[in-house]
Amino acid sequence: MSLGNVTTIPTEDYAERFIGGRGIASKIYWDEVPPEVGAFDPENRLIFAVGPMAGLRGISGSRWQMCGKSSLTTPDYFNYSNLGGDWGYHLKAAGYDALIVQGKAEKPVYVLIEDGNVEIRDASHIWGTTTVEARQILKQELGDSIKVVATGIAGENTVAFATVLADRDASGSSGLGAVMGSKNLKAVAVRGSGRIKPVDPDRYRELANYARELRKGFGMGITPGTDQRLELKRDYCYGCTGGFCFRSTYKASNGKVGKYMCGSATFYVLRARNYYGESNEVPFFASMICNEYGVDTHQMDVMMQWLSKCYQEGIFTEKDTGIPLSKQGSLEFIETLVRKIGLREGIGDILARGTIRAADVIGQGARELLTDYITDSGHFALIEGPRMYISTGLLYAMEPRQPMSQLNQMGSLNIWLMWVYKQEGAFVSSDVFRAIGKRFFGSKDAVDFTTYEGKALAAKMIQDRDCVNSSLILCSYLFPILFSRNTSDHVGDPSIESKLLSAVTGNEIDENGLYRIGERIFNLQRAILAREGHRGREYDRISEYNFTKPLKFDLHNPELLSPGEGDEVVSKKGAVLDRDKFERLKDEYYGLREWDVATGLQTRTKLEELGLGHIVEELEHRGLVAMDN
Repeated sequence: MSLGNVTTIPTEDYAERFIGGRGIASKIYWDEVPPEVGAFDPENRLIFAVGPMAGLRGISGSRWQMCGKSSLTTPDYFNYSNLGGDWGYHLKAAGYDALIVQGKAEKPVYVLIEDGNVEIRDASHIWGTTTVEARQILKQELGDSIKVVATGIAGENTVAFATVLADRDASGSSGLGAVMGSKNLKAVAVRGSGRIKPVDPDRYRELANYARELRKGFGMGITPGTDQRLELKRDYCYGCTGGFCFRSTYKASNGKVGKYMCGSATFYVLRARNYYGESNEVPFFASMICNEYGVDTHQMDVMMQWLSKCYQEGIFTEKDTGIPLSKQGSLEFIETLVRKIGLREGIGDILARGTIRAADVIGQGARELLTDYITDSGHFALIEGPRMYISTGLLYAMEPRQPMSQLNQMGSLNIWLMWVYKQEGAFVSSDVFRAIGKRFFGSKDAVDFTTYEGKALAAKMIQDRDCVNSSLILCSYLFPILFSRNTSDHVGDPSIESKLLSAVTGNEIDENGLYRIGERIFNLQRAILAREGHRGREYDRISEYNFTKPLKFDLHNPELLSPGEGDEVVSKKGAVLDRDKFERLKDEYYGLREWDVATGLQTRTKLEELGLGHIVEELEHRGLVAMDN
């Protein structure tokens, strides 16, 4: 950006050891971003990356990742985001596996990529526009077939939790919209006409059909919690198998059309219903306002809970803030709040730093009002929380963000709940659930949430598998295929991913070999985070409330049910984590990772075994490698 130069490097220098996606992005980041570089330093890298599956139909593999150092956390850490839609496919079809942005442009620019040609163009005319407006303007100028990812007004003003928005309203979080804005990069427009072909098309087609057969007969419907009266239209990502996830769009009465799914669809539903006394379109408009300004709805959700508590305690008044705090749930409230944050206007300048930092600045007891609804990274906490699942405590502790794609792997519990509640067509019984645990998480104990047994191995397997899937890149709603109505034991098949990669690239790899690459990528990310301040055992921690505040609610399991012995169903209501047992769980986990148990630091032997010997010298220089026993 600083010099206006464009260079290319060969993917094959990275692909064999790191596949693509987050794997390659992590390697580039390690090589090029020193820990002293801040999120908004020009020398930070913003990396857009696809995987080897991008552009292929029938496997849901055209998702893409954004990676870079983010200001979402304190201190700034390497972070990542996973997006869908069709932007990633077009980057691949244009001839590229990744785009690496460094430096800072003197004035607003956008990048145009078309079939091997890359230009840096003036974006002054779209600076100050929303994400949707920027996309529309570029499509008018370049043609409707162009695919655009843009940051919004929040990103331009480096709001800590600023997002990006691409075609089909694919959104990316982790504060990387602010990194994009800090580089004066408003948008990246891509158009590709290349055809992506597997090396072994017959084998690929057979595997894609097999994966589709395993999923047949089970769909997720629409986003749970959304107004059932809304006329939602399915809108799948490029190359999706279809029929499983609840990705949808909605057309409002005023003609506005946009994506409406997951957290962005539900974060304002109950608030609006309580305010208006009935269901209406306001939650959809709230979602679109956040998308257009470019702010993370998960972060907004917890911020609104905190603002409500502060207002009730008299810490804030409507006059002080200029925000109609008594009208939370109204369209006026969300419009005012998002505008102030996006423009960093008045109190919005403080809120733009994130809920936790804002509470520290406000003082007056505001920090004490952050309880068990918020994680240490500012996300909504009551999703697959550690008090319910135990193993997810290790997942939360070791990631710079809420690890949704890892948490999704525990999603088979929701299918088991259908059996508990005797819903028509339910097929994942307690016995099937335990069989899934054994095949995918290492033991039957992994899915018994009343015991600490098997949880360390489950966490390791989930992390390694997630690093693979976010490098291929496969949709985390659809992979791994944990269960199936169409197998004799209703257990899915974790070997499909390795077979698909073999068919696509022509380089044969088995399930264990693929997980070995996942282990390498996870260890590289661990080294990156260690270099930036997350240094071993003392930093592998979760929020204190997990040990002190009894569990009352989980978003996906409101009655807090867990399999017991046989067909017994038990409730974990009131559960807390046992601090000593959790520390022993970390001991077991570090042992499985072959790290130093006392410190949680990686060892030279393990890093060299994983082909990461090139990073050891720097880690040793910083005191971040443990002595081998």
